[in-house]
Amino acid sequence: MDPENRPRPAALVGAALAGALIAALATWATLRGPVAPHTPEATSAEAGFARDMQVHHLQGVELAIAVRDRSADPDIKRMAYDMATTQGHQAGQLYGWLAAWGLSQFGRQPPMQWMGHEGHGMGALMPGMATQAQVAELDAATGVEAERIFLRLMIAHHKGALEMSNALLERSQNPVARAFATAVLTSQQSEIDLMTGLLMQRGG
Repeated sequence: MDPENRPRPAALVGAALAGALIAALATWATLRGPVAPHTPEATSAEAGFARDMQVHHLQGVELAIAVRDRSADPDIKRMAYDMATTQGHQAGQLYGWLAAWGLSQFGRQPPMQWMGHEGHGMGALMPGMATQAQVAELDAATGVEAERIFLRLMIAHHKGALEMSNALLERSQNPVARAFATAVLTSQQSEIDLMTGLLMQRGG
């Protein structure tokens, strides 16, 4: 694509967030109506998962957009764009769950408490989340080095999402939540396998 016509990072962020908003509205429209007998409560596993996974996915969008702007490899750029749009859309679905259930987007409990992780403060990192220093390292890199950093971070990030999704499946019988978590397990394990191969091609 001509560099002048290539979507800018801000445009990509905007597109991902727009997709998230559309997904949120669609989910709210689908789920709203009379309150079901088993609508999740504010401290439920479903609510905790929806809040935490939104944060998790939005960092995934940030990492994907960062590497797309720093890599010249078309496969990496295409994969990163797909990840950014998919995770932005799914974050919107999670927002829509909470809206449809009449719950706050921000819970009073610390992250991961719904998973049984005790003693973690509000600033604790969720499984697989990159630190600010790691994100800054990616932002400062270019080319193959940026690709290596991204692949390492996103493999760990996806493994964290698998941990969170398995934890939800152990705690929830909500069909919407279970379908979402199962889809995450399938898609992100496939992406882990793909990224592991790409990382090996770049020296690990």
